[in-house]
Amino acid sequence: MRTIRVTGKGQIKVKPDMTRITMTLTGLYKEYGETLRRSSEDTEVLKDVLSGFGFDRSDLKTLSFHVDTEYESYRDRNNDYKQKFVGYRFNHVLKVEFESDNDRLGKILYALANCRVKPEFRISYTVKDPEATKNLLLGKAVTDAGEKAAVLTRAGGVTLKDIQSIDYSWGEIDFEYRPMRGDVLMECCEAPTAAKCYDLDIEPDDIDVSDTVTVVWEIG
Repeated sequence: MRTIRVTGKGQIKVKPDMTRITMTLTGLYKEYGETLRRSSEDTEVLKDVLSGFGFDRSDLKTLSFHVDTEYESYRDRNNDYKQKFVGYRFNHVLKVEFESDNDRLGKILYALANCRVKPEFRISYTVKDPEATKNLLLGKAVTDAGEKAAVLTRAGGVTLKDIQSIDYSWGEIDFEYRPMRGDVLMECCEAPTAAKCYDLDIEPDDIDVSDTVTVVWEIG
C-alpha cells in the first residue's frame, strides 16, 4: 500500500479572559517542624486575604512546595572555609485565577502587598476554556494537512484515499501570557497610595498558539 505523510499546522490567536496571580511564600527557620508550621500559617493568611474578595479557600492552589536545608560559609581560625547550618527554608508557590477585572485585580494586589506575610507575586493571563481552544487548534491543523495533501497528490498525479493514521504529540500548550516581570510588578505595588487599591489599566494582548498534526493517507 502506498501512502503519503503530511504535517499540518494550526495557528490561532486567543483573547485571554482569565487573570492569574502567582504568589511565592518563603521563610527560614531553625527547626523543621517550625518551618512546616509557619508555611501553613502563612498560607492561611493568604486564604484569609483572598476570602475577602469572594474566593473560596480552596480556590488558592499549590503549584509547588519544597523545604531545603540552608548553609552559610565562613572561615575558621585557620582561614579554612567551613559551612554552618542556618536552618530550613520553605518555598511555597500558589496561584489563584478569576475572570479578568482590573478593578478587582488592583484591590487584590493592594491587599497582598500590605498583608502580614507579603508574598512575592506576579500576574499573567490565560483562557477560561483551554480544551475548547485546543480542539479548535487541532481542527485547523488537520484541515491544513488535508489541503497540503490535496496539492501534493494533484501535482503527483495520484489519488488521495482514506486516512490511515493521525499522529498528535499530546504535549501541553502554554495559554499563559505574562505582560510584566515579577520584579517590575513588585516595584509598582510598593508605591504609596491613599486608596485601598492600585489603579491598573492593563489590556493583555492576544495569545498566539500553534500546534502540528501528522496525517497519513493511502494514495492510489
